[in-house]
Amino acid sequence: MTETTFPEEFPEGARGGKYIRGALNAAGGLIPFAGGLISAAAGAWGESEQDRMNDFFRHWVEMLRAEMEEKQKTIVEIMQRLDLRDEQIADRIQSPEFQSLLRKSFRDWAGAESDEKRSLVRNLLANAASSTVCSDDVVRLFLDWIKDLSELHLAVIGKIYNQNGITRGGIWESLGRAPVREDSPEADLFRLLIRDLSTGGIIRQHRETDYAGNFLKSPRPRTRPGSSSNTHKSAFDDSESYELTALGNQFVHYAMTDIPIKLAYTPENQEQI
Repeated sequence: MTETTFPEEFPEGARGGKYIRGALNAAGGLIPFAGGLISAAAGAWGESEQDRMNDFFRHWVEMLRAEMEEKQKTIVEIMQRLDLRDEQIADRIQSPEFQSLLRKSFRDWAGAESDEKRSLVRNLLANAASSTVCSDDVVRLFLDWIKDLSELHLAVIGKIYNQNGITRGGIWESLGRAPVREDSPEADLFRLLIRDLSTGGIIRQHRETDYAGNFLKSPRPRTRPGSSSNTHKSAFDDSESYELTALGNQFVHYAMTDIPIKLAYTPENQEQI
């Protein structure tokens, strides 16, 4: 079995290589484990079964190798976005707390099933390394959100962030979706998305606050006799506005905002790891 290959390009200088090496150690162990399991299987199965099982394991190892390459690419992209000359950042990425965040992100990697989600993990870890606005507990929560939320959830978050106070009907329209019946699967899915994001503490209906940040109760609307409707509120209601919670705003800034690249990688000066 071939050894795990590393990216062709790494940051210049010993410091960059050392930090990538430490990050890879947090992600490592997958390919050697696979090799040991294949060896054990080869001794347990008969020759007639071996070809079929070898095909299965070859596909499995290729999947693990592709996953490892994605992790390596993500680590390099994180390092590109960090100023390693900043001692505070240098200490941060070597700290046990940040290494713990790395390990969690790698354990949850199966949830990053798209390149978009991989970019969110990259942005989140890069921002967590260079900023102290969010605590590590909040960063762990954001990693869980990336793993659990679908890309449609994330698109809804983006629409609300870009247009604070948008209604459910406005969200559906801005997603480019055609009108559907209230009893359709699409309407049920949209209700579920809004409910997930609301109960998850990411979005809420707009609320007025006082000078101390306390939420004010909305006055009950007066209804005229005979003016009430005999139908439930639409999934695409166009009267109540939505906004991101404070956590939702932090999620956008940490995970959905990219840090500009600060380091250029040159293969001719790369460090061997």
